[in-house]
Amino acid sequence: MKLDTLDKKPKVYNIAILTAVMMAVLVPLYIFGGERQIRFSCLLLSAYFLAVTVLLIRAFILQMRYNLYSYNTIIYFGFALFTAFIALTFVLLFFHLQGMPEEALPANLISGLLVTAQTYALLTFPFLLIFSVALVVSNISLIRHEGFRPVNVLGFVLAAVLLGGEALIFLWDYYASGSQTEVMLHDLLTNLLSAIYLYFECMMLGTIVADAIAARYEPEKDKDYIIVLGCAIRRDGTPTPLLRSRLDRALDFAREQERQTGRAPVFVLSGGQGSDEVISEAECMARYLTEQGVSEEQMILEDRSTDTEENMRNSRELIFARDPAARVAFSTTNYHVFRSGLKARRVKMRALGMGAKTKWYFWPNAAVREFVGLLTEHRVKQGLILFGLVASYVILTIVHYKIL
Repeated sequence: MKLDTLDKKPKVYNIAILTAVMMAVLVPLYIFGGERQIRFSCLLLSAYFLAVTVLLIRAFILQMRYNLYSYNTIIYFGFALFTAFIALTFVLLFFHLQGMPEEALPANLISGLLVTAQTYALLTFPFLLIFSVALVVSNISLIRHEGFRPVNVLGFVLAAVLLGGEALIFLWDYYASGSQTEVMLHDLLTNLLSAIYLYFECMMLGTIVADAIAARYEPEKDKDYIIVLGCAIRRDGTPTPLLRSRLDRALDFAREQERQTGRAPVFVLSGGQGSDEVISEAECMARYLTEQGVSEEQMILEDRSTDTEENMRNSRELIFARDPAARVAFSTTNYHVFRSGLKARRVKMRALGMGAKTKWYFWPNAAVREFVGLLTEHRVKQGLILFGLVASYVILTIVHYKIL
């Protein structure tokens, strides 16, 4: 599938319309219905969540074709897995009620919705356990090879949050006693914690998939410019292995494009000079490419940037001053492609990235750092989704106890 080929951004208003129709049909069934209507409601809810899953997957595919580097990509895929699970839950509940019709009660229908967050966490626990163990192993190797720094223990922190969060939810929900009000407050807190955990789990799963697709995608061999994103250089002014891998990745792409099409792209070498660097990162990269046989005319130096967003903004100005219709790619380390693409879109530049390989023990911790960075952005959109999840589970809990 070719990415970045659509000009129209996909919308998910159809999910809102479907939800409104679903509520208009379900509420009367729930209020006035009997045993058969409750079982029919299970099938209706299953069909609804299956339809939502299909719409989210479709939106995910269209979003990649419009813009892979988007929070929407993460959201659509992450929550599609959850809605598919809810659809299956209500199919199973339907067959359960077929065998035990005396349990076809309105309260059990809501109860089926309330347990989805906790059950989903339980179902995904094996994956989260393996993922957490892998994070710990990679962090141990990272510290052994690179030394101890606070940033090198992010994998430990995320593993503790993932496993600790699951433990907290299930230990807290293990036993509750007291009056109905006390039990309801206990369940409210349990469902609140479950909703928050569910949100971050869906975002993490969506990010893993989006990062993997972005890192492995190979742009079309039709580019006019390739931006190489800089990073720290050695004290003697030579590139570190991380920076050299970005340069080699861009160089291999450029040579293959020239072999296939006869067109040699121009390298835009982007990176300023840090306080502990003897030359700018751009100059360091230019020297390296010169040693590889790249001519001076095939390079543009952008030596003012201090972060990824400036890399993209400053490079865009240089490229578009020459050719506003230029086709652009960028080269960075595999774990950094998705977030770099976000920055490119933020400065209104359509560019597809290519990921350079890094050492196996370095990638997981760096990916965690990128994930944390993603969570600190688009706070309004994330806040609305989190609030919607929390509010849904809180309202369902209150309604559940009102009809018991």
